[in-house]
Parts: sequence; C-alpha cells; structure tokens
Amino acid sequence: MSRDASLAALRERYGPRYRWLLLISLMVGSMASIMSSTVVNVAIPGISHHFAIDQGRAQWVSSGFMVAMTASMLTTPWLLARFGYRKVYAGTMLLLMAGGIGGGLADNYSLVLAARVAEGLAAGIVQPIPAIVILRGFGQQEQGRASGIFGMGAVLAPAIGPSIGGVLVDLFGWRSIFFMVVPFCLVSLALAYRFVPDTAPGGAAAERSTALDWRGLALGSTGTLLLLNGLVELRGGGSASWLLLAGAALALAAFIAWQWRLLATGREPLMNLRLFGFRSFAMGSIVAFIYGTALFGSTYLLPLYMQVALGLSPSYVGTILLPAGIVLAITIPLVGRLADRQPTYRLVSAGLALLAASFALMMTVQSGQAILLLVAWAVLGRIGLGFILPSLNLGSMRSLHKELITYGASAINFLRMLGGACGVSLCGIVLEWRIAAHGDSLASAATSPARVAAFHEAFLMLAALCGAALVAAWQLRDGPQSGHLARN
Repeated sequence: MSRDASLAALRERYGPRYRWLLLISLMVGSMASIMSSTVVNVAIPGISHHFAIDQGRAQWVSSGFMVAMTASMLTTPWLLARFGYRKVYAGTMLLLMAGGIGGGLADNYSLVLAARVAEGLAAGIVQPIPAIVILRGFGQQEQGRASGIFGMGAVLAPAIGPSIGGVLVDLFGWRSIFFMVVPFCLVSLALAYRFVPDTAPGGAAAERSTALDWRGLALGSTGTLLLLNGLVELRGGGSASWLLLAGAALALAAFIAWQWRLLATGREPLMNLRLFGFRSFAMGSIVAFIYGTALFGSTYLLPLYMQVALGLSPSYVGTILLPAGIVLAITIPLVGRLADRQPTYRLVSAGLALLAASFALMMTVQSGQAILLLVAWAVLGRIGLGFILPSLNLGSMRSLHKELITYGASAINFLRMLGGACGVSLCGIVLEWRIAAHGDSLASAATSPARVAAFHEAFLMLAALCGAALVAAWQLRDGPQSGHLARN
C-alpha cells in the first residue's frame, strides 16, 4: 500500500528537518539541469567533427537548449497547480534523463538537437521550483540560509561540470557528456519519491480544471526565438537581423496584451502581470535581466579575453578561473546567513557594486603583466555574484501575495535567462564593433594593444550595465512575509 505523500503527512513523518530534506532533494535535480546547460560546450567541437557540420550549426546544441529552457520556465506555475510538486519534478528528471540518454545514443545531428531541446525544457521547468519552496517552506529568518545552501550547490555544477566533461571527452568521446546527467537524475528520482510532496504549492491537492495558456506560450516562445536569432544575425551583420528583432518586438507586445486580456476576463495567464505592480518585484526583475546579461556576457567575454587578447592557453585560463569559482562557492552560504539578518537590497546592491568594480578594473590588466592582477579582479567579481545570488529572489518576492509566488519565481527566472541569452550576443556585438573601430580583427592570430583596448571597452559596458542595475536594486525593499509552505 502506498504511503501518504501529502505535505502534512511528510512533515509529520520527518519532523522539523523535513524542509531541509526537501531542499536537498530539489538541489540534486537543479544541479543536474544546470550541469546539462554548461557541460555540453566542451563537446561541441567533437559533435561538429563527428557529424561533419560547421561550428555555427553545431552551436545550436547549446542555443537550442537555451531557447527551450527560457520558454518552458513560464509553464512552471500551471504545471505545479495541475499536477503537484512530485509529478512535475519527477517528470522533469525523467525528461532530462531521456534527453541525456537519447543524445548520447543519437546517430544523426537532428536527434542530438532534439535531445538538447528536451533537456532544455526539463531544465527550464525545474529551475523556479526551489525558490518557491524556500519562500513557502522556510520562515523569513531561515530563507537566506536556505538560499545560500541551495546556491552553493547550484554554482558547484557549472564550476566542476566543464572540468569533468573535458576529461570524459578526452577519454570516451563527446557522447559521454550526455550521460553525465543520468546518475544525478536517478538520485533525484529516488529523493523525489521519499521527500517531494504530491500536493500543489500551498499544500492543496492539485487542481486539474485550468487549461494551459497555449496562445501565450506560443507568443512568448516565438518572441524569444526571434529575439535570440535577431541578435545572432545582428552580430554576424546579417541583413535579416532588424526584421527578426521587429518580429520579436511585435510578439512581445502581443504577449503582454494577451496576458492582460486573460487577467481582465478572470482566466489564468502564463505570466501574471500583477506581479509588476509590486515595486520590489518590478525593480528585482530589472536587476535580474541586467544581472543575467552581465553574468552570461562576462562568462563568454572573460575566457575569450584571456586567450585572444592576453595570449594565454585554454588550460591556463581554466587554472586562473578556478580560484574565483572556489571563492564563489564559499561566499554564497556566508551571504545567505547575512540575508537572514540584513536587508536584501543592501546585499544585492553591494554585490552589483563589486561586480561593476571587477569589470572596470579589468582595464588595469595589460598583456605581459603579472597574472595575479587578473585573478584578483576575477575573484572580486565572483564575490559580487555571491552577494547577489542568495539575495535577489528573496528581495524581489518577499512582498508578493502567497498566490503570486509561483508566478514570481517563474517570471524572474525567465527574465534572468532571457538577459543571459541576450548578454552573450551583446558582448559579441560590442566587442567586434570596438575591435573594428580600433582597426584590428579577431581573424588575426597576433594580439595587439588595440585589441586589448577593445576588450577593456566591452568590460566597461558591462560595468555600466551593473551601475544601471544598482539604481534598481536600491529600490528593493523587504516586504511582509508572504506565507509559508509549512503553514498552508
């Protein structure tokens, strides 16, 4: 006979430690989804060679994942309300595992791409869930600590994933990358069966009467796809770029109009626009978008800077970035504890200031100088990220009504990932523009002072973006507690 898997039964069975067991269970699955998003990059050259395709087409293995993940985040509130935590979480882990196995066994490129899209869909659905649990399942005095512990696990995946992936590619080939997520998925499924409740957010039974907003999903997905393709075309100088960007703007406008119409007629929208009536959430959304732009943009720009401007080898670049990754993993849980005692807007603002300073200080690094300076500024930036990661969701969503928390977690993750997807293209566009303005080209193998100057100007652009986000971050204020999973 199956045991009662309702929230109340699980809390009674495991006692006060249950909320931590639930958080750890979700952390394993999130690590799997985050690892699947980053580790495949080391396999792209091998995929390109195996299927005899150019690098641009092979890059869609990464881009397809990003588009699918960004769009599917908006479906999380509806899925949780209709099917409950356990079925949604277990379903995403099964889909992620199927994508990993399918990609590893695929015998043509189309199947590889389909597997990556499946993994992206699963990753997008699962990522907002921990934030929902933290805000509903933990008291305000513990939310920062919970965010810090979860954040530490979340950053370990992209920190160690590419290193392990590189070894696997060298030893077993590119297919082994896809199988990396399978053990994580199996563990997460076992934990889900024991600790994840089958109830919907708030502890109520899943409600199967509401229908998914398919029109909103189609408009949101189309707009996202057109935007990302438009930015890629703009970076490459393609003539269709402005047409694609205009189409993205129209799709966005239609999406917003449709969401308002659903709200006005009492139906459930994909993105509840009432969220943006809360000042803290509106400001947090701006910060999340710019933060995603700066984070993903710098993740692309910094290794490129070290290799093509400073002339460092790829293996040396990995060694230089390792201390920064370790510092980030240490900083997050420490700041999480601070978030239980300090206003989160101060922590987010401090993190953005440190991140902006690290970008601006990159101008002091010159080719041939001691590499310790570069390490120091990279570490400074990761300390800044450590201040932002555990604090931003809390500062943005504490003031929301409890029925809006699931929508808030979904929307803010969507905006952060959309900013990240835009950030990579934005950095590429600015870098190529400034290199051309200095009379240099990345096609040239040799570096030059002009190329270094162009990179410095791209870093200054990121510093300016962080400065703009700092203005919005100062408007974040901790509101009244929204209610907890344990109380509903």
